[in-house]
Amino acid sequence: MSFAALFPGQGSQSVGMLAELMDSHPVVAQTLAEAGDALGIDLAGMVREGPEELLNRTENTQPAMLASGVAVWRAFREAGGPLPAAMAGHSLGEFTALVCAGAMDFADAVRLVAERGRLMQAAVPEGQGAMAAILGLDDDVVRQVCADAAQGQVVEAVNYNSPGQVVIAGDAEAVERAIELAGEAGAKRAVRLPVSVPSHCSLMQPAAEQLRARLEEVDIRTPEVPVIHNVDVAAHSDPAEIRDLLARQLHNPVRWVETVQKLAAEGNPLMLELGPGKVLMGLIRRIDRKITCIPVQDPAGLEKALEAVKGE
Repeated sequence: MSFAALFPGQGSQSVGMLAELMDSHPVVAQTLAEAGDALGIDLAGMVREGPEELLNRTENTQPAMLASGVAVWRAFREAGGPLPAAMAGHSLGEFTALVCAGAMDFADAVRLVAERGRLMQAAVPEGQGAMAAILGLDDDVVRQVCADAAQGQVVEAVNYNSPGQVVIAGDAEAVERAIELAGEAGAKRAVRLPVSVPSHCSLMQPAAEQLRARLEEVDIRTPEVPVIHNVDVAAHSDPAEIRDLLARQLHNPVRWVETVQKLAAEGNPLMLELGPGKVLMGLIRRIDRKITCIPVQDPAGLEKALEAVKGE
């Protein structure tokens, strides 16, 4: 059966993630150890035992999530899983997709996303930026709320996650004003997210330029499987274009609804969420209920995914 492989981003991490899969598939622990070696830290220990504050620091979360996604992918392939028709990743997950599609070496990507995390944190000092989830408003209304709340500061719609779920990001005061205005506009909920970096908004432009320079040093190849990018909802084969999109992704919205719709329209009624958590499955249910999404983060999920892709 034609299927797409999807990789989650930041926010799906938790201490002890993939523990069951680690016990049953040695490649999972090996992959986390490999990532730790690339960084010179005990990443596997941090994933297994925490502490949570350390795992949740963005320069640790990003390589931990990338390594976890690659680990699940390797377990899937080792167990006889075929190549998908296409891949995509949510925000950071795009890097995971590119590694799994053969466009980037794993160790290079691990170091790159750790640096991405540091650059993002340095671009906006802790406490000055914020993100919030707005539930129950149309995209246009959210954009208008942001425009009204800005008042000379930055607040923008940055993650189009599912119909009626948009994440905004920017200066902390502007985000607070937008939360208030969203409530007045009839939002079901408008809640600040527990993150230290306002991802995907224009405040990330300085970080994006530094990441662009870093990307020039990394070998990027044409992906063996098409990877749909967050910025333009298209697949690219030119390494220079891929570098440009990865840099631009930092200060441009994640167009997840359109990405899922494109994958479905191209004939992929089945999607696998490869990595910790079930965030993407939840979003896909709200985007298109005709799509089957199987989360693969434990042996039972892996078994179910293998049966589904082999049509058993």
